[in-house]
Amino acid sequence: MKHTATRREFLRSSAALAATTLPNWFLDRCRAEPEAEGPKSKNDTPGIALVGCGGMGRGDLKNAARFGRVVALCDVDEGHLAAAGKDWPDAARERDFRKVMERKDVDVVVCGTPDHWHTLVSLAAMRAGKGVYCEKPLTLTVGEGKLLVEAQKKTRRVFQTGSQQRSDKNFRLACELVRNGRLGKMKEVHVWLPSGRREGPFNKSSVPKGLDWDMWAGPTPAVDYVPQRTHVTFRYWWEYSGGTMTDWGAHHNDIARWALGHDGPVKVSGKSLVEMIPNGFTASSEYDVEYTYADGVIQRCRSTPANAWNGAVLDPKGQQHGVKFVGADGWIFVTRGKIEASDPDLLKQELPGSATRLYASNDHMGNFFECVRTRKPTVADTEVGHRSVVVCHLGVIAMRLGRALSWDPAKEKFVGDAAADTWLAREPRKPWSYEAV
Repeated sequence: MKHTATRREFLRSSAALAATTLPNWFLDRCRAEPEAEGPKSKNDTPGIALVGCGGMGRGDLKNAARFGRVVALCDVDEGHLAAAGKDWPDAARERDFRKVMERKDVDVVVCGTPDHWHTLVSLAAMRAGKGVYCEKPLTLTVGEGKLLVEAQKKTRRVFQTGSQQRSDKNFRLACELVRNGRLGKMKEVHVWLPSGRREGPFNKSSVPKGLDWDMWAGPTPAVDYVPQRTHVTFRYWWEYSGGTMTDWGAHHNDIARWALGHDGPVKVSGKSLVEMIPNGFTASSEYDVEYTYADGVIQRCRSTPANAWNGAVLDPKGQQHGVKFVGADGWIFVTRGKIEASDPDLLKQELPGSATRLYASNDHMGNFFECVRTRKPTVADTEVGHRSVVVCHLGVIAMRLGRALSWDPAKEKFVGDAAADTWLAREPRKPWSYEAV
């Protein structure tokens, strides 16, 4: 896929002077911020359970174990349970997440399941009185996010969405500079996401021993087992995810929204750029989506041919995935491990003491456990996780419908478009329901 730069973008890029390290004034401020602390005593070690023991879940649990005791592991795949059990041999093992919620020794649940299970597991945990750290993207639909926001308000449980870029210094600096007008009047935001996988056709096969396929599918439609539907590649099927639009978009679109300070856009249009292979992955692998915000700022979200698991891979024109903010007075580009600007002084000049400061977190998991102790809101609670993935969901709906849509961020409905509203929620496959977990 090729991206055509405008003349203005080309001139700005060719004249850019990169500043790839954080300025001293911001580093000094970060050093003065308190660091996340581990348990202070044996009585200050919350019991942690992991639901979803794949690679991402196990990584999250190793991170969480700095702050508590691992007491339970849960997965529908015996292979994943066994792998996690090697690291935590004393932890109880469960195949049904509802058993985890019944345990009195579990204070915190880490949800590392595929996307289509995030909402049911998180609802069950909050209703059982547990704190929740849930991987991004928070939900599979807009409707699910509204349920989680309501549940957190009702249960008052501490919740953290795994959008860890909110706890990254580069991203916070970029967002604070945009919020405080460092770029002048904002004009455009460009978000580049890794493209997905376009593969197939795939053949059904026998369910592997040790995998409860019906439980894995859970609330989604019953289909024949296909190996590519599970584990790492689940994210390339509309049934279980939104492709890289929700997978990586939950990171970079979240940063765009954090910087702009909006609940969401008022217009969205989008299109898939390739036809997917019949009987293969269904989620669009290449796409181009445009959002319009109430103040006129345009956000364009595009896929690049980058590998979804390597943030350093560039497309043929050298475009790394990340976020570029463009204003009347210059631009700032930020991605993992790098921040640069059209003029280094845009970063080096210290913000005044009266400037708006965003939530300071330098350790995403540490922030969660600190809030478990203090009962303060986390840097990425349900409202944050929901609002940011809604941006991604809107892009998915627009590309699947192939037409422009108007959106009301306050009512969280499309404007005068009942047909589009039917895409905001999905009915869970029985016997699963949002009320019964």
